[in-house]
Amino acid sequence: MTGLVRRPQGQLAKATRSPVDDWPAEARQLADELAALYPAGDPLPAIAGAWIARQKRANTRQTYARQYKVWDQYARESGTHPFEARFTLAEAFSRHLETAPTLVPVKGGYRGERAPTGPPRSDASRANVLSTCSSFHAYAVRARNEGTDPFDLVARPDIDPDYSSTKGSTEDESARLIEAAREDGPRSYALVSTIYTMAMRLDMTLKARVENISHSEGHRVLDVELKGGRHALKPVPPGTGHAIDVYLDGRTTGFIFETRTGKPLDAKYVWKLLRRLAAQAGIKNAATFHPHVLKHDAVTHALKAPDAKLHHVQDFADHKDPRTTRRYDRRRGALSSSPAYGVAARLAERLTASETETP
Repeated sequence: MTGLVRRPQGQLAKATRSPVDDWPAEARQLADELAALYPAGDPLPAIAGAWIARQKRANTRQTYARQYKVWDQYARESGTHPFEARFTLAEAFSRHLETAPTLVPVKGGYRGERAPTGPPRSDASRANVLSTCSSFHAYAVRARNEGTDPFDLVARPDIDPDYSSTKGSTEDESARLIEAAREDGPRSYALVSTIYTMAMRLDMTLKARVENISHSEGHRVLDVELKGGRHALKPVPPGTGHAIDVYLDGRTTGFIFETRTGKPLDAKYVWKLLRRLAAQAGIKNAATFHPHVLKHDAVTHALKAPDAKLHHVQDFADHKDPRTTRRYDRRRGALSSSPAYGVAARLAERLTASETETP
């Protein structure tokens, strides 16, 4: 039997790549932007980049990076390094958000130009920013093994969990929108039909691939990636499936909704497309129409059906919590839908029967 021979001690291989090379683009971009603002060797840009890199979804990474920069700028303009910030500064930042204007695109400006001329953030938006800042500092405390989260004790705005600010459309308006999409072309028709009839989020729709269309239990289905990396099979209604087939025209690989170069459609393009189609369909608030309105409408219209069951609509909407689905129910609180009438009617029947049986 041949014995194992220990190899001679050697040196570590010369580094040929940086861990940053494996970060998603949003993390690298934030780290680069912050590196230009802090002295060489300051750990904050690298920690901020690593924090962004660990977020699972591109939309989350983009949102967190954008929201963190609001806090970072505020801290620097206050003469404080974010790692040295204390509760009092974080509390002041929270009050600052109540009146600070938001950034909006500049009409006629260069691509991506924004100016602080928008209305102050809503309660929900401020709560999201504060949550993002706390997430960053909690991560930084663990990464540095020192410091505290200055946002830990900052009061968050009270948010009504049953409130949804999305302005929905009627079923007639949704039908007119899809008709406008059909007149616009096969891709637009398939795209709008998919988002609406399958209650799809935009990022989920744009990541969907042709290879993920299959059949299960006699249904045509699409395997989609949900929030948190979970997967689910969503039924593809026949009309939507036909619209997708016409658009694909025999293509069997790649993103379902892609550009001529094979890349997924750009989210900004879809936003502009839907607003143009909404205007053509004569929908109110067409200038502020966005992809989530389509999903919101689909869930709302599903709940409106006479035979609707909450748990079925919850699955349709890919909601973990039924309370999220209930936010879309416009019948909530309607007097005509109150079970009080049914309870009273059944009670009256029993009382009548009891009186009849009494000798």
